[in-house]
Amino acid sequence: MSGNNCSAVTEFILLGLTDDPILRVILFVIFLSVYAVTLLGNLSIITLIRNNSQLHTPMYLFLSHLAFVDTAYSSSVTPVMLKNFLVNKITIPLEGCVAQMCCGATFGTAECFLLAVMAYDRYVAICNPLLYSTNMSTKVCALLLITSYFGGCVNSWIAAGCLLNRSFCGPSKINHFFCDYSPLLKLSYSQNNLAEILPAASTGLVIVITVLIIIISYVYILFSVLKIKSTEGRSKAFSTCASHLTAVTLFYGTTTFIYMVPNSSYTTDENKVLSVFYIVIIPMLNPLIYSLRNNELKGALRKLMSRKHIFS
Repeated sequence: MSGNNCSAVTEFILLGLTDDPILRVILFVIFLSVYAVTLLGNLSIITLIRNNSQLHTPMYLFLSHLAFVDTAYSSSVTPVMLKNFLVNKITIPLEGCVAQMCCGATFGTAECFLLAVMAYDRYVAICNPLLYSTNMSTKVCALLLITSYFGGCVNSWIAAGCLLNRSFCGPSKINHFFCDYSPLLKLSYSQNNLAEILPAASTGLVIVITVLIIIISYVYILFSVLKIKSTEGRSKAFSTCASHLTAVTLFYGTTTFIYMVPNSSYTTDENKVLSVFYIVIIPMLNPLIYSLRNNELKGALRKLMSRKHIFS
């Protein structure tokens, strides 16, 4: 890990979001509440889908995995961020820093693939309804899920491999609230520029492929919906896609800006704010987006609540 005349860094100091003690307390309360809602919302969706046989369909299978990924994604960062609000200095060993980065990259990439898979699922359901059970069979769904998680692992392995080949012997302060790849790269030293190119290319490729799948799917969906003569039919078809489109816009809007725009185009503080949005806020919003507009999920929740009321 260290080169000649280099004293290797074994741990890093996370500077967090702010140094203001009063603001820290306020942000701690806010983000603790956000994290609690994130866990409650996503775990509720997973529980509802698992316990209601009417929701055992490909669409809700993918939604339950999206809820799991959001929970894991947020949990890889938020607890450390909350701890940072309570202590003046938080240190994290190099191995822990790389592990946190890998978890974030794995689940963040898996979310990209899952959103693309969900777009493809809606395409098959609307454009080829008669072949839906065949095209979205149990084996196909399992293969799509395996591909999503495997793609996330590969992307994180690339980033981790590039980082572990670098030397860390200079500053040990990370100007961020978690171990992200870019701040870690700035603290490393090496003559090899591959670490600056390969992870960015890998992440960019994931974003381009998944966005293309989503765009192509919705182009076909749009043409199919426009062929529907009844206004009620069109409205019903669009309503099944509205939640997914909202989630896609929120997630890809911030992710693309952070990972595809050159670092010189925005400040570190702007990076922090955007990172908070897509790592902490979006995992909280997704269950709300999918549940508030979904009558089947709301019906399953009412049944579960009435069942508990009866037994109590």
